Amino acid sequence: IGVGLVGFGLFFIFFGMLLYFDSVLLAFGNILFLSGLVFIIGFKRTFTFFFQRPKLKGTSFFLGGVLIVLMRWPLLGMLLEAYGFFTLFR
Repeated sequence: IGVGLVGFGLFFIFFGMLLYFDSVLLAFGNILFLSGLVFIIGFKRTFTFFFQRPKLKGTSFFLGGVLIVLMRWPLLGMLLEAYGFFTLFR
């Protein structure tokens, strides 16, 4: 279930970017991606991964970008998410 949710989340994010940053598709993709991540590695491990002291900057940018996409500012939100993603996984 988790791999399917992550796959659909990435598909909706990619499709939302192809359709000139459609905010509904991007928001749906973000929600599916994060819920799939929770299903794959568990809630506690997801929480501890995102909220470690050295990764707090990347987490704040990534989750802030998700929040901004949900508030219908898709271009700014995706830029913040991309920076947070690269900061988290470098």
